[in-house]
Amino acid sequence: VDVTDLWNLRPQMATEGQRAPSFTAILARYVLLALADFPLLAGRIEGEEIVQFDAVNLGIAADTDRGLLVPVIPRAHEHSLSAIDDALRALAVEARSGGLAPERLSGSTFTLNNYGAFGVDGSAAIINHPEVAILGVGQVRERAWVVGGELAVRRIAQLSLVFDHRVCDGGYAAGFLRRVVEALESPLTVY
Repeated sequence: VDVTDLWNLRPQMATEGQRAPSFTAILARYVLLALADFPLLAGRIEGEEIVQFDAVNLGIAADTDRGLLVPVIPRAHEHSLSAIDDALRALAVEARSGGLAPERLSGSTFTLNNYGAFGVDGSAAIINHPEVAILGVGQVRERAWVVGGELAVRRIAQLSLVFDHRVCDGGYAAGFLRRVVEALESPLTVY
């Protein structure tokens, strides 16, 4: 996905007196908007049943000294971009310090994994059971890209959606991913 326009606009997304939101926070917000239209991906499999929820509890994969943890932002779909950014920063500090309470590590309904922070372009993310899907994002890198028939240097990131085929088919999952890509590529037209 070409995130050049978003990358250039991000500094302008800061509220007065505040820092610009992180790329992960922006991606999380776009994911939450897309999940509103593709809610099956924010469900869980419990036993033999597919369970849907009235909220998206967003899990965020975090690398810590104790290994990979997935702290949760409850009812994340109700948060503003600024609130998501604040929550992500606070969760990262808590996770890395070992101060996360066990209840902060359960109840997620969809997980976002930004492995790009480690300089990785792509990966096959593993679904955080009992969830049905996870979205991974690789490092944003400058790459040669064709734009309007011309070769240009653009900021590109690789997205990787992994989903449980018992819950939905590839068309449904691709629709979700397309919605996220559209938002990332055209941030001024976000629905």
